[in-house]
Amino acid sequence: MGGDPDSSFFSGFALRRVDLPEGVVRLRIGGSGPPLLLLHGNPQTHAMWHAVAARLAQAFTVVCPDLRGYGGSHKPAATPDHGPYAKRAMALELVQLMESLGYPRFQVGSHDRGARVAHRMALDHPERVERVAILDIVPTLEHFERTDMSFALGYYHWFWFAQPHPFPEALIDAAPEVWWRAHVFRGADPGFFRAEALEDYLAAARDPNAICGMCEDYRAAATIDLVHDRASRSEGRKIACPVLILWGERGMIGRWYDPPALWRAYSEGEVTGGPLPAGHYIAEEDPEGVTNAFRGFFRA
Repeated sequence: MGGDPDSSFFSGFALRRVDLPEGVVRLRIGGSGPPLLLLHGNPQTHAMWHAVAARLAQAFTVVCPDLRGYGGSHKPAATPDHGPYAKRAMALELVQLMESLGYPRFQVGSHDRGARVAHRMALDHPERVERVAILDIVPTLEHFERTDMSFALGYYHWFWFAQPHPFPEALIDAAPEVWWRAHVFRGADPGFFRAEALEDYLAAARDPNAICGMCEDYRAAATIDLVHDRASRSEGRKIACPVLILWGERGMIGRWYDPPALWRAYSEGEVTGGPLPAGHYIAEEDPEGVTNAFRGFFRA
């Protein structure tokens, strides 16, 4: 485990690498108070939380890891069943991480792919997750079972990344930075990515193992995750703890779906939340709004 050499980025946080049973997880940790786990989305790393984490560290011990397959965390190789990237496996690893840090129970804030891990974590480990915040997604099952032309075109990468290994990886690896900017910017640079965070994202994009991990994440979503999610649904298993949902009013989730209604169907506890004046990358576009929502929801 080592210190963070950049005192201006994640100020007051330590950069660590923690050995777990299946590999090393990179994370930043800082602050004091009840433990709060923050899970990032795609194609990013834990760096997406830099502005929110700094604000929350006044009241919480904030833990920001890279998901397996992303950033500086370990990257299992592609497998026929995509099992290492099942959200069940990813959630279990993060429970092990928090346990290793001395936090058997904790709260979770999550975005995009990390929110899918958080959803599975709340189902599989209800004794661990006290509260969960879910940013800019609806349940994976709902995306696939409601797929139409708008979703297929708007989120085309769900189907491209899920193509058999190594086809999508080969195309991305040929021009990783061009791909990343085209995928994320969808036009002009929006200007809200901090330089240090952007470089962390691009460094991961230039790593073929990270691109493979990302694609395996999506392959798992289209295969083994659906098996697990349908089993949970048939068993009547729902999120037991309180849920906060946030989405970007300039993004697609609120246009395609009624997020509160969908999440209430997957939850036993109270579901609260609403839109924020942002697109998909809410924590970087509106860190103050996310922070205020988290402060009102999480228990310090």
